[in-house]
Amino acid sequence: MDTVAALARAAAAIARLDGATTGHPLLPALLHRARLDAVRRMAAVDGFLIDPWHLAALLEGLRPRRFDGAQNLAEAGDAFEAGRAALALHRWLVAPEFDEEGEVRAAVAALREGASTGVAVLDAAAGAWRWLDRGGARPPLRAALVRHWVRTRTLRAPLPLTGAAALRTDAASAGWTVAFLDALAGEAADMQQTLLDLERAWFAARRAVAGRRRHSHAPAAVNLLAAAPLLSATTLAAALGISIKSALEILDALVRDGVAV
Repeated sequence: MDTVAALARAAAAIARLDGATTGHPLLPALLHRARLDAVRRMAAVDGFLIDPWHLAALLEGLRPRRFDGAQNLAEAGDAFEAGRAALALHRWLVAPEFDEEGEVRAAVAALREGASTGVAVLDAAAGAWRWLDRGGARPPLRAALVRHWVRTRTLRAPLPLTGAAALRTDAASAGWTVAFLDALAGEAADMQQTLLDLERAWFAARRAVAGRRRHSHAPAAVNLLAAAPLLSATTLAAALGISIKSALEILDALVRDGVAV
């Protein structure tokens, strides 16, 4: 009965998430933030504590001059290693390298092995355990799960539901399925809440820049900030086809209006 209840919770949470995100204008923004949070969860399971905003800065190409809160070089070194590990985990999810892609495809094949129950999340639980029990690595499995949801139409967008909390090095077969399903349900609920938070912030930001001259780039900049939580003037200029100086002026104005920080 525990498995049935966990399956019901996971299926309901995933269905709600799929319904809320399908066709949503903020889906690219949610994907970006959900991947940041997925990496945070994965890194924590792997023994690293990573600030998602630190990862966002690294993805934008920014390199911190110092690590806030670091008391000594050892702590700064830990933060550097955590950032490097987070970048690697993000790459596995979004754009695996050639050899990594081979491992992801092997993990996808493992998820398809065995007799199907007709329920994608149960098949994923069984396949994930087979992979782990054989000594398979977790990064390719996590990427494979994202592909599994889209292939089975469990989700129509490649949202990073990976059940990270269950994919531990000390995972045991007893209670595995329930732990995995509960982890999926929690991730799905958190992603839907993130989408609601994004909607509120996006609507408030658009109201703040409403009424500007017709050719203003501010509304487009707001949309870009929704998609990428950390945006440099260089990236904004390239996306809008304007000069870096103009991009800086737009960002300064958004900060003055309380739209950006």
